[in-house]
Amino acid sequence: MARVCHICGRRPGVGNNVSHANNRTRRRWLPNLQRVRIVEEGEVRRVRVCTRCIKAGKVRKAP
Repeated sequence: MARVCHICGRRPGVGNNVSHANNRTRRRWLPNLQRVRIVEEGEVRRVRVCTRCIKAGKVRKAP
C-alpha cells in the first residue's frame, strides 16, 4: 500500500540530506499516516489518513 493520504493525497516529499562537508544524499519526508476506520458513502472502510486531515475534521470516523 502506498504512503498516500486517502483524503488529501499527501505523499512523501523528497530532497537531500546535507552533511557538514556539503555531501548530498537523497532522503524522504514521510507523511504522518494513521490507519483509521471511516464512514464513506454509507459503508465502513479502513484507510490511511494523515493526521492533518484527522485534526481538521475532514474524516468521519466509524463508531
